[in-house]
Amino acid sequence: MATKRETALLALLGRLETIVGPEVKRNAVEGIDVPEGGSIILRDGDPGAPEVYLSPVRYGWTHRAEVVVQVQAITDSARDARYDALLEEIAAAIDAEPSLAGAVEQSSVEAPETLTEAVDNGAAIKAGVLPVILEYLSNSPLG
Repeated sequence: MATKRETALLALLGRLETIVGPEVKRNAVEGIDVPEGGSIILRDGDPGAPEVYLSPVRYGWTHRAEVVVQVQAITDSARDARYDALLEEIAAAIDAEPSLAGAVEQSSVEAPETLTEAVDNGAAIKAGVLPVILEYLSNSPLG
């Protein structure tokens, strides 16, 4: 049986896969060729240290998963628009079902960390890390 941590991450991946257009993967290596519709890579992130509740013993997690978002376009305006639209779609997908079908108590996005990188002989890539906070309870100190 999967840990609550793994169940939460798989549920988040499932929500991300509902977004039409980008390639969605988990823990994949980022490349210099971004698919036309963009790329979303879910990183497991950091579950942090749990709060321990007694009688019965339960562990409360505030897990910070990371969603890497990448788009590529020739013009700055097209790249910025694609990136912004993809961030909005991710936030909307999570907001539509914040419990991730009951896998977590609550999920929410935080502000992204963004950068733009030049590519030799190609269109620049705009990328960012969008933190997604997963709050859940488990019976195990493993998550």
